[in-house]
Amino acid sequence: MSLQFAAIHYQALRERIKAREPDIDEQTLADTVEGLTELPDIIEAIIRSALVDEALSKGLRCRIAEMQDRLSRLQDRASKRRQIAKDVMVDLDLKKISAPDFTASVRPGLPALLVLNEEDVPPTYWQPSEPHLNRQELARDLKQGVEITGATLSEPAPVLSVRVR
Repeated sequence: MSLQFAAIHYQALRERIKAREPDIDEQTLADTVEGLTELPDIIEAIIRSALVDEALSKGLRCRIAEMQDRLSRLQDRASKRRQIAKDVMVDLDLKKISAPDFTASVRPGLPALLVLNEEDVPPTYWQPSEPHLNRQELARDLKQGVEITGATLSEPAPVLSVRVR
């Protein structure tokens, strides 16, 4: 049974019972309709599936973090090894090493920028930063009741809460 069909069936059954028994209390009505339809079972299955997806994404996020750490370590190790090779080649004045699977050579590098005193650098080299909206501070002030032209808080949307402990 599809979710849409189950929802329509649930609503129609609820309205039919409410029409026949106008004095029925909400809890009894809800219990009766839930017992006569498959909608709660379908929603339960959807939520269980969401819980599985969330657990998988949490595990994957952890695994990605571990792999990012490993990647950083490998990149750092490779950089240090290249630095050692370059230092030895420079110290011994070796310009080139040819191996079956690679060729390494030391050549003069390009000059790098050194800023000795930022205050002495002419203003033409400074870039003004673009203003940006501090959304966190704006939201905090609005939540505290400050009236701010051009911004407001939205109506709160319903939130599904699923506890698994």
